[in-house]
Amino acid sequence: MTLEELQRTAQEERASQSKVACHLHVCTAASCLSAGSAQVKQALEQELAERGMRSFCRVKGVGCMGLCSAGPLVAAHPEGFLYGRVTPEDAPDITRSLVEGRPVRRLSVPTDQPFFRRQLKLVLENAGLVDPERLEEYIAAGGYASLLKALTEMTPQDVIREVTISGLRGRGGAGYPTGLKWSTVAKSTDAEKYVVCNADEGDPGAFMDRAVLESDPHRVLEGMTIAAYAVGARHGFIYVRAEYPLAVARLRTAIRQAERAGLLGNRIAGTPFSFHIEVRLGAGAFVCGEETALMASIEGRRGTPRPRPPYPAEYGLWGHSTLINNVETFANIPVIVREGGQWFARIGTATSKGTKVFALAGRVVNTGLIEVPMGISLREIIYEIGGGIPDGRRFKAVQTGGPSGGCIPEEHLDTPVDYESLAALGSMMGSGGLIVMDDATCMVDLARFFLEFSKGESCGKCVPCRVGTAHLYELLDRLVKGEADGESLRMLEELSDLLRHTSLCGLGQSAPNPVLSTLRYFREEYEAHLAGRCLAGTCRVGANR
Repeated sequence: MTLEELQRTAQEERASQSKVACHLHVCTAASCLSAGSAQVKQALEQELAERGMRSFCRVKGVGCMGLCSAGPLVAAHPEGFLYGRVTPEDAPDITRSLVEGRPVRRLSVPTDQPFFRRQLKLVLENAGLVDPERLEEYIAAGGYASLLKALTEMTPQDVIREVTISGLRGRGGAGYPTGLKWSTVAKSTDAEKYVVCNADEGDPGAFMDRAVLESDPHRVLEGMTIAAYAVGARHGFIYVRAEYPLAVARLRTAIRQAERAGLLGNRIAGTPFSFHIEVRLGAGAFVCGEETALMASIEGRRGTPRPRPPYPAEYGLWGHSTLINNVETFANIPVIVREGGQWFARIGTATSKGTKVFALAGRVVNTGLIEVPMGISLREIIYEIGGGIPDGRRFKAVQTGGPSGGCIPEEHLDTPVDYESLAALGSMMGSGGLIVMDDATCMVDLARFFLEFSKGESCGKCVPCRVGTAHLYELLDRLVKGEADGESLRMLEELSDLLRHTSLCGLGQSAPNPVLSTLRYFREEYEAHLAGRCLAGTCRVGANR
């Protein structure tokens, strides 16, 4: 597909869409599907057919609209109506409202609330708007234009320069400068290079990458292909966990569509550049989110990490130079090429550019998927976008960075969300999980929960992680049960320090973070457990005394 053919396809698709006065978008991402959105979509289609309204209105499945707590979601365009908690029985009222031009009040979700107004969508700009299973809709929304721009108007060095100027940092958690990583792989003289998309999202409560893949899979393919052109790779892999069947299915559909259109595969868009992408399924091991363990799994070996250096950019898949970025990082690339690195760099803070996608979960009114500019405060996310704490409870802490992150108390809610500020509080950005806790949460029990997860996910290759996480969990378990002694807190701190400095990979090195952050900010809860009391009133501390 040449640039002219791409533009013609976009025009034809827009013309086809304009022939219909109304479009009903039904969320068919995993969260809404689990709440019955497939049945809602079927009921709406049937109702329109029975009323003879098919030429007037079209129903289509789209990706995540963000406000998961109100799913299943249905949006009417161009009316601007948004409906939440829709059931198949609501189909007659919704179709009637289209004729009358008035929303169904009992189902209406206000779109002028901060949850929607305070977001800035770059990665998610197509989510909820395009059908993720139709290439033509992605093209009509500007899709693959950035790829063709890169291939026909820019050199690989030009692409890397724009990514470097943008200040984009890896969204997988470490925050390594993307442009620097790309330039390292590009400088390699290796005859064979690979590009890998890390979609092995395993943090409890995290669903950012899954939602992007389900909602806009072509965007990730486009970002990967631009990266491959920039670094000189011909083969790529998307490593995604098998627990994401919908994301896997839509990825495979998107790859087939892109290959048929000449936007992936041999001689892309008639240029000399060729790039092929394969999907590889992971079995759900959390440690395979670590780069070297991920590569071992792709190669068909047991997914365990190895010491670094050498880094993947020098010695990656099958010993060749390999570029690894996560889903969100690649999804940022099309907009950077389209708008320019300087445009992107104006968003965010001095050291953390652009936006960040978060999975907002836990004890907050508005749970769901959000995208906000870097530098926004935690308070704004929780109380404005999130709508505050439900049931009249008080805020207690927010966990950022998943099991590898830390718990941040109320006195630090005005902290800006950027890599350095979160690290200074003993937490981390991570891939984007954000879990809110209220005053009914016992922080000692919470630390035990995350250590149980890390202990179970340890690959066992190195002694500090294999043995240390087990001992940390045992100490916390004794505290929760009221069986600990006065040395327990000192042992927790010493053992946590040992894990951080001697574990082989990031899993063991970051596993103590929930313990250290809760000890730092909620030490009184640990001391109360030693005295036989749980300040949250949730642990039966004295039951075994």
